[in-house]
Amino acid sequence: MIFRTESSIPGLIPVLAVIFFLSLFSSPASANNQPDKSKVPILSTTHKRQKSVNTASSDKKKQVASTPKKSLNQKPDAPKKSANKTTATTSALAKKITARSAIILDGETGKPLFSQAATQPRQPASTIKVLTGLIAIEELENNEMIPASQRAAQMPRSKIYLAADKYYRANDLINAVLLASANDASVAIAEKLAGSESAFAHKMTRKARELGAQDTVCKTASGLTAKGQQTTARDLAVIFNNAMKNKEFSRRIQRTSVDASIDQGTIRNHNKALWQIHGAQGGKTGFTNAALQTYVGKFKRGDDEIVVALLGSTTMWSDVKKLVEHGFALKNNEQKSAGNKPSNTNAMNRNNQPTGSSLKIAKL
Repeated sequence: MIFRTESSIPGLIPVLAVIFFLSLFSSPASANNQPDKSKVPILSTTHKRQKSVNTASSDKKKQVASTPKKSLNQKPDAPKKSANKTTATTSALAKKITARSAIILDGETGKPLFSQAATQPRQPASTIKVLTGLIAIEELENNEMIPASQRAAQMPRSKIYLAADKYYRANDLINAVLLASANDASVAIAEKLAGSESAFAHKMTRKARELGAQDTVCKTASGLTAKGQQTTARDLAVIFNNAMKNKEFSRRIQRTSVDASIDQGTIRNHNKALWQIHGAQGGKTGFTNAALQTYVGKFKRGDDEIVVALLGSTTMWSDVKKLVEHGFALKNNEQKSAGNKPSNTNAMNRNNQPTGSSLKIAKL
């Protein structure tokens, strides 16, 4: 068979063209150029935030790791050493005093600076007369006349030897209670204000509560030993600190002696701290066989004020001196730690003698 190429070529041209165009649209290469969405990672907003957080955390760790450790000799460690020293000194003081209960209060803030069995209830002895004297100052006029009953006149010492059925000025009896710790004057005042000593003792207990002393229970106006009567070193300090805010009370109790219209003529203060301890502002002593020696008083040196109270002591004045010195030492340490200049206690001591005192200040 003979083919005629001249005639067949023109017919093939359209067919070839169709095939060429079809090959373009169905080319595998064209299909492979489309991205496979199933294999492309999708970055959600959550993923971005997580990455950011991880980066920040990593940076923070690097920063902490690069921060140098504190040296053991750096200054911030100094307060700890001071605190340890203060604790050791306080512990040593507790062994040096004979008082079974004691406390030192900051006179301005009421904060305890030292405490040893300070909430343990004990017999108060005559320190409780702080309440007797304070109530009398608040409720009696100085010139008011008060009779001394047979019972009042028969009270044991300390006393100013009131005569039964005789009248005395309230001013003299109040001074006798606060300075000379007179039991007979205490009972005479109690009977005048409440009708009986037991009724007056209830007034004393209520007054103690008003002043913030929650563990004090009074049974007598004098502090003589009585079943159920009690106070604590803390309560005594709180009572006295608040009583000293009464100007008349403060004025009376800081006197070393005062003239009176009684047989003795002069009432003398039993509080030796007024002329033996620097900065004494006033205080009250006490003693019974059951209570042993008791004391509460306030002291001021420069701008610093402290209140000291103790119960059950056998070396009261030695204990008081040690507590006072320790209290002011603690105050000075506090000021140094706070970066403040300690008070000039020496200058204040020379000028802080109570009115009427002609005795030298004892060196401790």
